[in-house]
Order: sequence, then C-alpha cells, then structure tokens
Amino acid sequence: MTVLSSGNRFVVRSPLSVFRSLSDHWHLILQMGKREVIGRYRGSILGLVWSLFNPILMLAVYTFVFSVVFKMRWGQAGAGDSRAEFAYILFAGLIVYNLFSEVINRAPSLLTGNVNYVKKVVFPLEIFPWPVVIGALFHTAVNVLVLLAFYLLVNHSIPWTVVFFPLVIAPLVLLMMGLSWFLAATGVFVRDIGYVVTILTTMLMFLSPIFYPVSAVPERFRGILMLNPLTFIIEESRKVLLWNQLPDWTGLAIYFLISLIVAWAGLIWFQKTRRGFADVL
Repeated sequence: MTVLSSGNRFVVRSPLSVFRSLSDHWHLILQMGKREVIGRYRGSILGLVWSLFNPILMLAVYTFVFSVVFKMRWGQAGAGDSRAEFAYILFAGLIVYNLFSEVINRAPSLLTGNVNYVKKVVFPLEIFPWPVVIGALFHTAVNVLVLLAFYLLVNHSIPWTVVFFPLVIAPLVLLMMGLSWFLAATGVFVRDIGYVVTILTTMLMFLSPIFYPVSAVPERFRGILMLNPLTFIIEESRKVLLWNQLPDWTGLAIYFLISLIVAWAGLIWFQKTRRGFADVL
C-alpha cells in the first residue's frame, strides 16, 4: 500500500472539502476498499460467494417466516398482494439499514484499529471511512441484485425506476461519512462510544419503517419517526426499487444539503482533534 505524505496538511475550507479526500486519494481509497471487501472473506472456502449466498438465504428466511408462517401483508397502497410481498418490502428496508449500521458501527474503531498509521507514518487519516463505505456499498449492491432477482421471479418484471437508486442512496452516504469522521475522532478519546453506537443502531432498526409502514405509526408519532435519518431513505428506496415511483427530488435535495453540512461538521471535528490522536493512542 502506498503511504502518502500529505495527510497532515489537509485543510477544511468549505463544505466541498468533504470530497477532497476522495478526489486526492481515490486510487489509495479504491485499493483499501478492495482490501476491505476481499479481506472479509479471506481464508474461507467460498470467498466472495458468501456475499451472494448470505442475502439469498436471508431473503428465503424472510419469505418463509412472514408470508408462510405469519401470513403478513404490508397494506401499503400501490404494493402488490403476493404472498412474498412482505418479505421483499422488508428486505428493501433492511438493505438501507444494513448499509448504515455496517458503516456507523465500524466508525468508532477506525483509528484505534489502525494505530500504526496514526503513530508511525504520515498518512491521510481522513480517508479511513471511505474504504468502509465502499465495502458496505459493495454488499448493498449484491443485496439489491438479489432483491431485484426475487422481485422479477414474483412479479415477472422490474421497475424501471431502479436506475434512480444510487441517487437515493448518495445523500445517505454523505451523512454516513460525516458521522464516521465524528465517531472515529471521538472514539480515540472516549472508547465507550463504540458500545453506545451499537446500542443506538440496534434501537434504530426498530424505530425505522423496516418491519412496518409509516402509515401503521400513530399520527402523533409520525413527526418523530420522520426525524429518523433512515426513514426518508427507506421510503424513497422502496419507491424506486419496488413501486415504480419517482423519488421525491425536493426531499432528496434537502436531505443532501443537510448531509453535506453534517459531513462538513464531522470533518472539521476530525481535523481539530487529530493532533491529539497520536498522544492518546
């Protein structure tokens, strides 16, 4: 791996600085992202096949449990009425949640798990969240392919609006980067934050419209539900992946601006605290 010597000279001047680490070190980030994906399955017999086998198995389990055992229906206007409906709607929500939780749960240990890069070499530390995001996006892409294959099997067609899914996910990726910078820097000084994040992401799974539609939530609590950063993205993802509907462009634009501000703030915090990383680690 190439070690770059410009890491400590990174300056945050504007919100667009959040993209600078990606543009300046994209080759290194791609190398680390590839290692992130392959490293997870290194030593296993099936290797990357597990990334495909796991979502297939989980989707089969969801289909059996919710459509055969519980015989549950989603009850969402515009959704189909097949026995597998609940399973693939639930799976679509889990795809978004798993992307978010995989990145956020890893964030507090990004620096504490790479002490050598912090203490012994001059390295662009701000790039550490990017490979984790790339690895999570790879698994998200595999999950989406499995979902669409299952949807095609059940409904004999795929919504053309799936082409907009990357645009739906993009603001969430930016938000995850901001939170990752904040959590990675804070995790150096407060080691307990990793446990707190794990608890919060677990709670977030049940406080997101994954197992139930937003319409099932009492109206007086829907405003609180919409404050959940996953709610909007989950709903928009289902629109484009399952229900052949265009995303809410205005909502996505607002979400993107908020995510950009969060990412900027997270990067500023990371840069302000980085001088103390080596002393603590």
